[in-house]
Amino acid sequence: MVAEHVIVTSTTDSETAARELAAKAVEERLGACAQVVGPVTSVYRWEGEVRTDQEWRVEIKTTAARVPALAERLGQLHGYDLPEVIATPIVGGSAGYLAWLTAETAG
Repeated sequence: MVAEHVIVTSTTDSETAARELAAKAVEERLGACAQVVGPVTSVYRWEGEVRTDQEWRVEIKTTAARVPALAERLGQLHGYDLPEVIATPIVGGSAGYLAWLTAETAG
């Protein structure tokens, strides 16, 4: 089963940056809505060492068809060398909400 709708997740180093990513995604109709969550503690390996940093997570609801354009735009806007961009399928939900999500991301 291929999901028609997804949640695209990214993280960044400040609430301001996260809000900007969220706003651009919605303004440009790459996402119907976005939530900024944080701060969160991220533990990861980068350039050979384990790091721990405070980050903010951005969760953008969109259609599967918009993921390539959204991923490209996040890469352009993001301050990280290698930004996290992960698409998680939405396998169910309110029919009305999902129809709204589709309508809001129609370019």
